[in-house]
Amino acid sequence: MYFVYFLTSLKNNKVYVGSTNKDPKIRLIEHNQGSNQWTKQNGPFRLIYYEKYECKKDAQLREAFYKTGFGKMVKKAIIQSLINSGIGAIG
Repeated sequence: MYFVYFLTSLKNNKVYVGSTNKDPKIRLIEHNQGSNQWTKQNGPFRLIYYEKYECKKDAQLREAFYKTGFGKMVKKAIIQSLINSGIGAIG
C-alpha cells in the first residue's frame, strides 16, 4: 500500500505534500523528528489528509499532481472542505 499525504505546519501553516509506502502517521513522526531540511525548518506538523494507492507509480504521480498549479488548487479545495466539514484534521 502507498499513500499521498498532506501535513500542515503548526509553525507557519504551510502544507507539505509527500508520498510513502509507510503508514502516514509513522511518516508524520519522522517528519516531526526533522527527516529532511524542509521539515526541519517548518515543523512541527499535523497530518491533515491522505489517500491510499495500490501502486507506487500512481502515488508518485498524484504527489506530483498536487505540486502543479492546478493540483495546488485541488489541494486547497480539499483542505477547505475538511475545515468546512468540521473534520479539520485526521492525524
